[in-house]
Amino acid sequence: MAGLWRAYQALMTKYPWTVQIVTAGSLVGVGDVISQQLIERRGLAHHNVRRTAKMMSIGFFFVGPVIGTWYKVLDRLVVGGTKSAAMKKMLVDQLCFAPGFLGAFLSISGALNGLTVEENIGKLKRDYTDALISNYYLWPPVQIANFYFIPLHHRLAVVQVVAVGWNSYLTWKANKM
Repeated sequence: MAGLWRAYQALMTKYPWTVQIVTAGSLVGVGDVISQQLIERRGLAHHNVRRTAKMMSIGFFFVGPVIGTWYKVLDRLVVGGTKSAAMKKMLVDQLCFAPGFLGAFLSISGALNGLTVEENIGKLKRDYTDALISNYYLWPPVQIANFYFIPLHHRLAVVQVVAVGWNSYLTWKANKM
């Protein structure tokens, strides 16, 4: 396990953007597999591989690039590694970024699932508030620790490890019709 972590760190140092995007896409996919197998109890015979591929594509092309870029922007907006700076970063992240990101994630998921604009709006009206409240239960303490203890180039990875559970919930919510 230590060797795997060292290899990951070496790749992260050499190719940070690529590794962040691949990590995000892979872990969104893992979240969907957990959602289908443990939450929805579909079993392997009824696993929707196409859905997992869609969720992974959201991770590769939306989650990874957007969150990776956001953390760079946030580090420029709120400078420093103090407890106060970590708290400010968490507040800006959770009050300014999270609501829009969550709405975009659910909208993209709906569009990839073939929902019409009206159906997608209805789904957002039904699911967005619950997802945002759940977000606020989980992410503020994670983000304070992340912004205070974790170097910038590892923040997306830390978030994605915690997000395996979050992604399981979010993919279930996004694909619940």
